[in-house]
Amino acid sequence: MEMSRNVFTFNYKKSYNRSIITSLFMFQIFGILLAILSNEEVNMISIYLSIAFVFATLFSNIYIPKITKSDSTFILIVNMLYSISVIMIMRLSSNLVIKHIIWYLSGLVILLIVYYFMKFFDKILKGKFLLFFIITTLTFIVTLALGFTSGGAKNWIDVGGLFSLQLSEFGKISFIFMIASYYYKYDEFTRNRIGKYYLILSTYIFALLFFLQGELGTAMIFFGLLISNMFIFEKRYIFIVLNIILALVGVYLASLVLPHIKVRIDIWLDPWKDFNERGYQIIQSLFAIASGGFFGTGIGLGMPDLVPVVESDFILTAIIEEMGMFMGFSIILMYILLFYKTLKLSLEFSSKYYSSLSLSIGLIYAMQALIMFGGILKLIPLTGITTPFLSYGGSSTVSNFILLSILQYLSQKAGEGNEKFKK
Repeated sequence: MEMSRNVFTFNYKKSYNRSIITSLFMFQIFGILLAILSNEEVNMISIYLSIAFVFATLFSNIYIPKITKSDSTFILIVNMLYSISVIMIMRLSSNLVIKHIIWYLSGLVILLIVYYFMKFFDKILKGKFLLFFIITTLTFIVTLALGFTSGGAKNWIDVGGLFSLQLSEFGKISFIFMIASYYYKYDEFTRNRIGKYYLILSTYIFALLFFLQGELGTAMIFFGLLISNMFIFEKRYIFIVLNIILALVGVYLASLVLPHIKVRIDIWLDPWKDFNERGYQIIQSLFAIASGGFFGTGIGLGMPDLVPVVESDFILTAIIEEMGMFMGFSIILMYILLFYKTLKLSLEFSSKYYSSLSLSIGLIYAMQALIMFGGILKLIPLTGITTPFLSYGGSSTVSNFILLSILQYLSQKAGEGNEKFKK
């Protein structure tokens, strides 16, 4: 009886995944075709790469879960999000979509490399709190020494004039390993009078370095990761509240000292005060969202290019304008499902190390999406972060695929643990 039920469940999941993959394939074909027809300056390279992208997602949906022996949900959601992004960026610029697809293809290769790296070096990485603290600190020091300022923040490095790199995107990865290593050796640290404050002190050092860079968005992500892990693994609620209050005071002081932070807050409070200059971007974004309605204007029938930097910071605005609020709700549900799956995965581990890693990756995806949705809807001030797997950007795409690869590895490890438990 138990065997027949397991066979039925397996066949159901297989059929369900096949239906999703087929639906995604059809969505990609029609969406990319509409985007090509709506763009007057499409070049043949972008068309060839779009075809390569469709088959690459088909390959990854089918074979990556088999290769990594992990949950297929993660790669399916990522491919859905990236497909929406490719369609919209193809509609906006055929030159940008070339780079966007190349980053995706590179991301798939990196995913497999990181997966096997984690598989062979996982035990070595465990508990290396100091190592990950040094790596994270280096991302700040290198950026401060070699970086250039864009949008008020010094967080970009020019790599030989070929492309720009945002090291803070990779700093998030080493930071979550640092947090996981801290809780892996939590009992050992708490025996030391100062040891129980190592994680807090380290995070405040990073906050100071973020302040020197003039970067607030990623600092919010770091602090959100810290507080969430403290809430789950420590439960020192008074201490957590004190840190939240200190963070709010820090944001207020940053708004007084850093001009671009003050500008963002002023725009958030009243964009109409300077609607032709500083408030122009958010006002155009709100107009675009309103004109899209529930069903959207249709691909190529809106005017998302009126919004400055629409392909990265405001990609959600363009999607909602031309694909409708229903697509916006669908994207929100995808991020909710992604976070739910990472949270469920986190609960499957008895080890705080793996549990913290899974939780932190889910939080990174969820917080970035939440902050960006809040920003374009004028619920919170705008930040310089990206929407995972939607926004155009090389550094963010690569770092998000690295995080996805770690999730694939954790999913496979949880599966192994469940099998041992059943035996």
